[in-house]
Amino acid sequence: MLEFNFDIKNITEQEAKKQLEYLAREIEKADIAYYQNDEPYLDDAQYDKLRHLNSALEAKFPHLIRKDSPSLRIGAKIKSEFKKVELSVPMLSLADIFNDNDVSDFIMSIKRFLNSSDDVVFTSEPKMDGLSFSALYENGVFVRGATRGDGKIGEDITANLQEIKGFPLFLDKNVPARFEVRGEVFMSKADFIALNDKNVAEHKKTFANPRNAAAGSLRQLDAKITGQRNLSFIVYTWGEVSDIFWKSQVEFLDYVKELGFPVNPYNKICYTEQELIASYRALMENRANLPYDIDGIVYKVNDLDLQKRLGFLTRTPRWAIAHKFPAEKAITRLNNIRIQVGRTGAMTPVADLEPINVGGVLVSHATLHNEDEIKRKDIRIGDMVVVQRAGDVIPQIIDVLHDKRPIDSVEFQFPTICPECGAHAIREDDEAVRRCTGGLSCPAQAVERLKHFVSREAFNIEGLGDKVLEAFYQENIIKTPYDIFTLEERNKPVDLFSPYPSLELEKRDGWGDKSVKNLFEAIRQSKKISLPKFIYALGIRQVGTATAYLIAKHYHTFTAFMEAMVNLDIQLLISIDGIGAAMAKDIVEFFKEDHNLNIISQLLSVVQIDDFDDISSVDSAISNKTIVFTGTLTSLTRSEAKSKALSLGAKVAGSVSTHTDIVVAGENAGSKLSKAQELGVKIISEEEFLQLLP
Repeated sequence: MLEFNFDIKNITEQEAKKQLEYLAREIEKADIAYYQNDEPYLDDAQYDKLRHLNSALEAKFPHLIRKDSPSLRIGAKIKSEFKKVELSVPMLSLADIFNDNDVSDFIMSIKRFLNSSDDVVFTSEPKMDGLSFSALYENGVFVRGATRGDGKIGEDITANLQEIKGFPLFLDKNVPARFEVRGEVFMSKADFIALNDKNVAEHKKTFANPRNAAAGSLRQLDAKITGQRNLSFIVYTWGEVSDIFWKSQVEFLDYVKELGFPVNPYNKICYTEQELIASYRALMENRANLPYDIDGIVYKVNDLDLQKRLGFLTRTPRWAIAHKFPAEKAITRLNNIRIQVGRTGAMTPVADLEPINVGGVLVSHATLHNEDEIKRKDIRIGDMVVVQRAGDVIPQIIDVLHDKRPIDSVEFQFPTICPECGAHAIREDDEAVRRCTGGLSCPAQAVERLKHFVSREAFNIEGLGDKVLEAFYQENIIKTPYDIFTLEERNKPVDLFSPYPSLELEKRDGWGDKSVKNLFEAIRQSKKISLPKFIYALGIRQVGTATAYLIAKHYHTFTAFMEAMVNLDIQLLISIDGIGAAMAKDIVEFFKEDHNLNIISQLLSVVQIDDFDDISSVDSAISNKTIVFTGTLTSLTRSEAKSKALSLGAKVAGSVSTHTDIVVAGENAGSKLSKAQELGVKIISEEEFLQLLP
C-alpha cells in the first residue's frame, strides 16, 4: 500500500531515513514485478511518484543515500532460470521529465555543463514501450542476445531473438569486428489484441498491455514459444563497438538502417526547444494512430563528440532524457458510441476507442455515464478525445478536442428504443438514466440477471461463465434461474418417462464428462445458500451485498421478508438504518411483479435458504466502525470484504468523510485513499484487514 503523509520541505532527517528505507523496498518490489515477472502491479504514475519522492529525499539528505538505493541501480536482477550475460558497456536507463519547463531546464543544464551558449542539435525519437535488448555481432555474425537486466548483467536471449521474424543473423556489409546494437522488442496493438483473444479462448493468462505481452513472449525458456508470437523490433543505439566511425546519432541510425535493421520512422532532428516540444505534442496527438505503443519521446544530443564531453551521471546519461506522456491521460479517437443494457434495463453509453495505453493498461473502451454527459460535453463519433484512468476509476472521457473534429461530424442522438429488444426506452423525471421497458423479455436484461444470479457473491456457480450463459440463453437451455437447477435432469438420456429432450452437454465443444460433472456438482452445492446471498441474487435494483445483509439482519428469514414486501410494508423498510425511501420503493416494486414472484416460488422449491444468525453482536475490533474499501483487493472481492465487515458489526460506506473510521486500501487505490490521507483517517492494508477477521 502506497502511503505518504509527509512534507518534503519540512521533513526531519529521522523521518527521511525511514521513508528512504520504505521507498527502497517498494521500488525493488515493483522492479521485480515489472522487469522479472512482466506483471507490474503499479501503474506508471504510481511508480514515477515513488522514484521522484526517492530522488527528492536524496537531494535534500545526500548523506542518507542507501547502498541499495533505487537511484544506484537499473531494472532488476535476472531470473535464475536464464544464463547470465555480462554487458561490457552498461545498458543505462534515462531520467524522466513531464512538462515543457523541464525541457528548457534540460537544455540549459547541457549548456551550463559545456560552458557554452551555442545552440545544440537534438534528435527526437519515440520511446517504445517494450523490452530492451542487446545484440552482439562478431565479424558480421550474430553471436549473443541479452536483456537489460540490472544494467550490467542481463539474461541470455540469443535463441529467442533468433526466432523473431526478420531479425538479422548475418550482416552482409562490412561492419566493425565487434558490433553491438541495442533496441526494443515490442508487440503491435493488433497482435496484442489477437494474442489476448486467443488466450481467452484457450483459458490462458491474458496480458494487461503490449509491453507485458512482448516481455513475456521474449523471455521464454522455450524459444519456440517466442517464435509463435508476432514480435517486432527496432534499433536505436549501440553498445560495445570496436570501431565507431559515425559522428552523430542521425548518422548511426542511417547506418544501421542500411544494414537492414528497422529504425523508427518518426525519428526527427530538432534544432530548437520549440521543435522538441512540437514533436512531443504531435506524437502525443497521433499516438492512437500508431500501430504500436509508445509512452513518450527521447531527446538526445545529436553530436557524438558532445555526448562524450557530457558523459554520465550515476545511472543516466547527461545528453539524453525521456519526456514521458501523462500516465493517467491519453488522446485517442472515439470510433463508436455503443449502448449497453444492464440487468435493471439501464442503458449506458460506452465509448469504443482506438486502443491506447493509459496508466499501463491498453484501453479500448470508456464510460460515457449517460446521455446528459454526452450532450454536456458534445461528444461525437469520430472525435479526438482525452481519456483518463486513475487509480480504481473506470476509464472515462474528460475532454473533447473540438478543433480536431471531422467536418462531417453529427451530434449523437441517444436512442429511445432499446437496441437489444426494440422496446421503448423511457427516462423518469428524477433520473439521469434511460431504461428499457422490456423487462425480462429483453435478452440483455435476462442474460445480465442470470450472470448476476450465478456470480460469486450470489449463488457462486462455477462453470457458468458469461459466455456459457450467453450461449445457453440463445439456445433456450437456460432462460430463467430455475432452469439452472433442472440442467442435470434435462441432461440425462431420454427415456419414456423423461419430460425433457436430452441436452447431451458432454458432446458440446469445449465440454466433456469431467467439466459437466463439475458443473452439476457446483449447482448441487449452491442449493444451500445464506439469506443475504439469496436476497442479493434476486437482482433487486439498488440492493447490493451490504443492503442484502442489512435486510437479512432485520428480518432473519426469507419468509418474514417476503411477507412484509407482499404486504407493501415500505415504512418498516425505511426504518432500517442504511435504507432510504428510493431504495425501499425499488424493493417493494420488485415484489409487485407477478413474474418475479413466480421465479421466487420456483426457486423456493429447489433451494434451501439458511435463516440469518446475527453474529454482529459479537464484540470485534471493528464493531460500530465505519469502513470504506478502495483499490483492488487480491484475496477477496469487494463484495466479500463488505459482507465480512458487516458480519463483524461494522458499517460500510461508499465514500470517505469525517465520519469514516477506517479505509482499507488495496492495490491501485485512488481518490478515496487521497481523501483519507487529507482527513487523517486511519488507513490499513488488505492484509491488515484480513488479520481482523476471525
